[in-house]
Amino acid sequence: MPDVIALAKESIDAYNRGDWGRIRQLFASDGVYQEIATGRTARGVDEFNALNQGWKSALPDSKGTVTSALASGDTAVIEVTWEGTHTGPLQTPTGETIQPTGRSVKVPGVQIIKTSGDQIKETRHYFDAMSLMVQLGVIPAGSRT
Repeated sequence: MPDVIALAKESIDAYNRGDWGRIRQLFASDGVYQEIATGRTARGVDEFNALNQGWKSALPDSKGTVTSALASGDTAVIEVTWEGTHTGPLQTPTGETIQPTGRSVKVPGVQIIKTSGDQIKETRHYFDAMSLMVQLGVIPAGSRT
């Protein structure tokens, strides 16, 4: 059985490098990615790569740092801190665009990753979207209370 934590971490590393070919190898062709904070779902590796490329386009220096991980059977849970600078247009789930703010962000997240063999079959990604919007200046800081 493959090391599911290593597989999950490699997917974050591939995103950090912008290595869409490696993500294509890691993510099952019929895999499903759910971005819980935005309500978006990507079905298949092409949609998943498109979502990743959208984030990387809006925050070209963005990277995830895995701060903790645990596994059970074919499932890994990783805690990730996402950081980057908003220098490109950010497409929202509603189709609106948030123009570059030049602001840096640091957002916590968790991914629950189910694997099948040496590929990722399903990912549920939870991250603090409110914190992201506050840090971008889209929502006033007092809105959190």
